[in-house]
Amino acid sequence: MDGNLLGKIIISGILECLTGMHIGASKENMEIGAIDLSVVRDPVTREPYIPGSSMKGKMRSLLEKALAIDLGIVGTTKRRNIGTRSNEVWIHVCDNEKDAFSCPVCRIFGSTGKDGGKNFPARLIVRDLYLTRDSVSKLSDIDTGLQYTEWKFENAIDRVTSAANPRQIERVPRGAEFELELVYNVEDKAHIEDDLKNLKLALDLLELDSIGGHGSRGYGKVEIKYRTDGIRAITVDYLKNGDSTKIVICNSLDDLTNIKTLFGV
Repeated sequence: MDGNLLGKIIISGILECLTGMHIGASKENMEIGAIDLSVVRDPVTREPYIPGSSMKGKMRSLLEKALAIDLGIVGTTKRRNIGTRSNEVWIHVCDNEKDAFSCPVCRIFGSTGKDGGKNFPARLIVRDLYLTRDSVSKLSDIDTGLQYTEWKFENAIDRVTSAANPRQIERVPRGAEFELELVYNVEDKAHIEDDLKNLKLALDLLELDSIGGHGSRGYGKVEIKYRTDGIRAITVDYLKNGDSTKIVICNSLDDLTNIKTLFGV
């Protein structure tokens, strides 16, 4: 639990939107006549992007739900309210470093200690996902009246009066592609296989779920495409002296044999 770094496993690829996606920006400074729900954008380029925190939070949530029965997580049992009394947000977070070390969720995604317990830093880094240059080019040419995005008009219907309450939602269009990079810090070789299997499970669940808002209404379905050499496992020795025997390149998380061999598992 001392956090020694043995190496890193880098997972890279493309995340493609199979349906329109909405990851919302702040509602501050809204202008009259402006879109009701806008997407988050890079403040410099104005291109929409996927914050790493959004993807990481979704992955954590899905993995927690998938492992909840095994971990004895039921309702508020083994969960902590990280929200407020009036706006509760219950998630599983281990209260100390020792529990997090043994927890398949907190070990990957990290935990904050409680009542004097130590934090357990996340082993997983999820980079912000930016549009590929090809997608920037394609989205620059769309004729929607918005830069790189589209409008989606929806109505909420009053069940009593049948009156419509229209709203405008901004979405990243179907077909947009984002650069994906995840970095897993190898700190204990005994955890490599389980952690990578759970990481793959979280990514598989993400493809079967959604990212961003309004997923139950068809938004945010994505596909993850790993590059041919999209998974690189490197040891600290490789980073120190460039020893080519201390790096493994593969294209899938299905077979971890070479990665385990590299770290002496």
